[in-house]
Amino acid sequence: MKSIARTLAWALALIIVAGSLSGCNTVRGMGKDIQAGGRAVERAAQ
Repeated sequence: MKSIARTLAWALALIIVAGSLSGCNTVRGMGKDIQAGGRAVERAAQ
């Protein structure tokens, strides 16, 4: 069960990182994207 959650967390993280790299135009925007990615990983890990 934990391996499924871990896999989902990694998948979400990769999707968020890919989106943030293609979507952020400023350093502030990148920070917000990284923060949102961290939140998503935390939610997936719970």
